[in-house]
Amino acid sequence: MAVQSDVRAVLQYVPQFRGRIFVVLIEAGLLPEPAVAETLLDLAALEDVGVKLVLGVLGGDVADLYDWTLECEIMAARCPKKIGEPGAVEEAKAILDRGQTVIVDASSQDPLDEKVVDFTLGIGALKLIALLEEAILIDGEPVPAVRAADAVELSGKPNVTGGALLKAAAEACRRGVPRVHVLNGRRQGVLVDELFSNEGVGTMIHADAYREIRPLREEDIPELLGMIGRSVRRTKLVPRNYEDIAAKLDDYRVLTVDDNVVGCVALHEYPAEGLAEVACLYVKMSHESRGYGYDLVYHAEDLAREKGVPRVYALTNRAADFFENRVGYSPAEKDVLPATRRAQLEASGRDSRVFVKAL
Repeated sequence: MAVQSDVRAVLQYVPQFRGRIFVVLIEAGLLPEPAVAETLLDLAALEDVGVKLVLGVLGGDVADLYDWTLECEIMAARCPKKIGEPGAVEEAKAILDRGQTVIVDASSQDPLDEKVVDFTLGIGALKLIALLEEAILIDGEPVPAVRAADAVELSGKPNVTGGALLKAAAEACRRGVPRVHVLNGRRQGVLVDELFSNEGVGTMIHADAYREIRPLREEDIPELLGMIGRSVRRTKLVPRNYEDIAAKLDDYRVLTVDDNVVGCVALHEYPAEGLAEVACLYVKMSHESRGYGYDLVYHAEDLAREKGVPRVYALTNRAADFFENRVGYSPAEKDVLPATRRAQLEASGRDSRVFVKAL
């Protein structure tokens, strides 16, 4: 039974995926029937939330797979032309325009070859997903996200399995496919596990920024308030409302994974005292222990350096060990704080400790 956090993790993707086109390639003749059957059920679920689907059959009987899609209540239609044949893109678009999922024969192609990429670009797909016998592994494990710019060099390393696939995926991204996912098609439920989680279970090659720290936007504020609410209620973060954050919007940065906000930090300047506060540091529980806290603190410090601020400080109890022993802050007395900030702290009744770092 799904827990509440699992449901939220899925729902955050629905608006992003609705109305977008996914090309899904499957080695149907080589994969176990239970895995293929579950993939089709997952495709039906994607269709239900408004994803436009093209299912490319790399092996096996296309007619049999088409019959299976109907058994799974997928609104499917067979494309009369194979991928790579003239007119295949136009035929597939016509089927999509009717609100149906496209079943197309891709058996004469390698999974990520030039004709497959041409087809994917031609119909304007957001994702090219390959469910294969062979996965991309680094040191025996899938890597959640690889930048296309790094993939070619990585593909030739001895600890990489599926180097040719990795190189082909990078070329697809270079030509304009935003996301290429290479998944272990033998794993039941792999499609949903990959698409409806930030980190995924396969290897995604991406052309743009998958994980980034960016300025907070006003439309992010409700999500930010919801994210930090749990720590505020437990008095681990200073209470903030919409107006508080909007008034200092430029101070905030958020860490996003696949454009979903998973962490935040703020840098509040006190120019007269030559200080800035690293504040509102938070990482979602589902994304802890991945180094994101370090990334956010170091990003805030870089912002302070750019502004010519010589020292930063943090107020905390819960994260005292993190600041003192992991990111190089030193304990200090409250009298080092700017007068206005010290007055706020004393009025709040909080017993936060002070940590300072010279930049």
